[in-house]
Amino acid sequence: DPYTLLVHLKQADSSVLGTFAMGGDAYPPLPAHLLANLPNINRAAFNSSPLSSGPYILKQWNHGATLIFVPNSYYWRGAPKLKEVVWKVIPNVTTMFDELRTHEIDVYPFVDDLHIPMLPSVNGITVVHRLIAYWRHMGINTNRPFLHDVRVRLALAEAVDWKRINDTIYHGYNQLAVSDVFPQSWAAPNIPRYPYDPQNAKKLLAQAGWTMGPDGWLQKDGRTLRLSISTNTDNQPNNDAEVQIQGQLKPLGIDIMIHNYPTSLLFAQDGPLYQGHYDLEWSVNTNGPEPDNRGNWSGEYIPPNGANTSWLNDPIVNKLSQQAVETFDISKRKAIYQQEEERIHALVPAVFFYWENSYTAMNSDVKNYVPAAFIADMWNCWQWSI
Repeated sequence: DPYTLLVHLKQADSSVLGTFAMGGDAYPPLPAHLLANLPNINRAAFNSSPLSSGPYILKQWNHGATLIFVPNSYYWRGAPKLKEVVWKVIPNVTTMFDELRTHEIDVYPFVDDLHIPMLPSVNGITVVHRLIAYWRHMGINTNRPFLHDVRVRLALAEAVDWKRINDTIYHGYNQLAVSDVFPQSWAAPNIPRYPYDPQNAKKLLAQAGWTMGPDGWLQKDGRTLRLSISTNTDNQPNNDAEVQIQGQLKPLGIDIMIHNYPTSLLFAQDGPLYQGHYDLEWSVNTNGPEPDNRGNWSGEYIPPNGANTSWLNDPIVNKLSQQAVETFDISKRKAIYQQEEERIHALVPAVFFYWENSYTAMNSDVKNYVPAAFIADMWNCWQWSI
C-alpha cells in the first residue's frame, strides 16, 4: 500500500535496520522524483533545502551562522511543541560558553573539556552527562612500510602511557576504551587494555630489526624510524595529546612529526586519511546502536570502497565481521564479535583510547532535552519545550 516499504535483500544481513536508520553507514531513503534523474546528487538543490519526515523542516540556512527549523505540518505525531528551533554555528568554544553564561543560547551540547570545570559557576543552567558512542583512537596505517610489521604497531601501543594522557590532557572525564564496540552494547567484548610497558616495546622493536643509531633514533636498513601523526588543527587538547605521544616515544628512538590539517581536509575523500598519506592519526569515530563494524576493518571497505583507513586486510577479520551480520542469534553474534575484537587487538590497526563522557549544559527552563548515546540528540525533538 502507499505507506509500506518492502525491501528484498540479496543475502541475510542482521545490520539492515542500522542501514536505514542513524548509524555510521546509514543510507536513509531519498526522494526519487527529485534526485533519480540527476547526474550528481552532490550538487542537487535538495542538499540546501531538503525534504523531511521529521517533526521540523528547514526554513532558512544562513551558511556559517544559523539553521532555522519550523514545525512540519505533515509530521505523523502531530505538531511539535516549539514554534521554531535555531541551530547556531559557533566555531569558538569560548564564545559558546560565554553565550551559555549570558543565556543567549539555551543548549550547549558536548561542552569542551576546558569549560566543564566552569559549569558550576553559571547560574540558571542544568548539566547532564552520559557516556556516548564517540571513540577516540590512534589510527595506524598498516599499509605503510614502517608499520606493516605488527611488532612495531604493538610497540607503539605499549610505549605510551594512555591513562596519563586521558588524566592530564582530557582531565579524566572519559572512559578508557578497549575496542570499537560501545561498552554498553549487548555486543561489547571482554578485551584487556594494552599494558604500559616501554621495556617490552623496546624488545619488540629490536625483534623487528630496529637498532639505536648514533643520533638517538632507531635505524634499519639505513632508514630512521620516523613517523607522522595527524589530527584536526582546531582542537587544542588533541594537539597537546600529540605532543605527549611524541615525547613518550622519543626515548625509544621513534621520531614523531606532527602534521595537522583542517577537519574538512583531514576527512576529505582526497585528504590524507582516505588517500593513505599518513602514518598515525588521532581522531574520533561515531557508532550507531548496530555493532556492525565491517566498514572500519574489513578489506572490502578499504578506500575508495569505504572507510577502512587503517588499510587492514586480514582474512580472519574479514571472515568474522561478515559472519556477524549473517547471524541473527544474539548470543552467537556476540561470540563472533568477541573473536573479531580479539583478532583486532592482536593486529593493532589502532589503539582505542577513550569513549567520550559527554556533558550537556542547558537553561533550567528547557524541558525534555535528553542527550542520546548514539549519533544525535534530536531523537525526541518533538517533545522539547521551553
